[in-house]
Amino acid sequence: MVRKFGLRACLAMVAFICPAGIASAADLAPSPNLDRNLATLRAVEAEGRGNKEALVAWKELSRGRAQDLPAIFGAFDGANPLAVNYLRSLAETIVQRELEKGAKLPAAELEQFVLDTSHDPHGRRLAFELLCKVDTTAVDRLIPKMLNDPSVEFRRDAVARLIDEGGKLLAAEKRDAAKNTLQNALTAARDDDQVQVLKKQLEGLGEKVDLPGHFGFLMSWRLVAPFDNVDKKGLAAVYPPERVLDLSATYEGKEGQKIGWVAHTTENEYGIVDLAKALSPFKGAVAYATTEFQSDSARPVEFRLGTPNSWKVWLNGDLVFAREEYHRGMNLDQYRMRGKLKAGKNVILIKVCQNEQTEDWAQRWQFQFRVVDATGTAVLSTDRTGKPGTPAASD
Repeated sequence: MVRKFGLRACLAMVAFICPAGIASAADLAPSPNLDRNLATLRAVEAEGRGNKEALVAWKELSRGRAQDLPAIFGAFDGANPLAVNYLRSLAETIVQRELEKGAKLPAAELEQFVLDTSHDPHGRRLAFELLCKVDTTAVDRLIPKMLNDPSVEFRRDAVARLIDEGGKLLAAEKRDAAKNTLQNALTAARDDDQVQVLKKQLEGLGEKVDLPGHFGFLMSWRLVAPFDNVDKKGLAAVYPPERVLDLSATYEGKEGQKIGWVAHTTENEYGIVDLAKALSPFKGAVAYATTEFQSDSARPVEFRLGTPNSWKVWLNGDLVFAREEYHRGMNLDQYRMRGKLKAGKNVILIKVCQNEQTEDWAQRWQFQFRVVDATGTAVLSTDRTGKPGTPAASD
């Protein structure tokens, strides 16, 4: 797993400023075989494939110098997690040795790399941490520019600074300035803990925060249940809504029940659809939920789902992903799936399976679903009003 470093860790590193200062251009010639060895590291695969060659390449690369660092950071782009671990340990090894002998770090190149948002966020973050070692002004100079950075970690640091600034303005009773600062922070915030802090502060200033709109939760659905999930057979079973999605249809459900689609709009600010309350607390049952999503263009998105139940998700009739797992908890953005919206109407269908457990902790039958881009920024349907209460469209 790639390690993450916060702003506090970066600030702590500033105490170890390189006494030799910043490298000159004459010191920046790369080591021999640099590109070839980096390519070998990037070629390592799961289950040890390429590991032997990677170890040899890593050993040779680890004898390199600080001027190799920009190329090492660049190798993070598109690298798999195993290769990223090799590259991070390689950079840390070189830096530790170079600083111990009083060598110079290429500060200008590091900053240029950090500011280039086309690069992988893990490589950019490591470059930033190293830049902090030789430039005590880097944090204050760069982080304020990263409020809309594609790296959620840099963005979080920038939002945190605005939260602090807004708090100071509030303490100084500069309410209008505080409101503007906190609104800017909320627009950029993607992490729930920061959003909650900002929501509380802004609502204390009389501003209403549209949490469902901010996160992009889908609030209005058509629901139908129960289909049979006794002995957990329902996830694999193909029930009528998977064959033809007809919202005017009625079906023979579990134990011969006649069932049909009902409209439901959740009032939960995190978009949680409680199927047990909206329908009935059925056991050993399958529910389907569907809604339409209007997109102004064809575009890639992420679908982010939270549920304690087994599930499948379809987009425009195509299966996106499925997972059979019961009662392992439910979290925001618990599952992430990539999809591509088409221009115009898109139909989302979700299958949510409840098993037959009777323990109190096994009674939740619910889900939340949102549509975002790669940074977690909400992608909203073009017909969304921004307010809960608009029913899902029907055919």
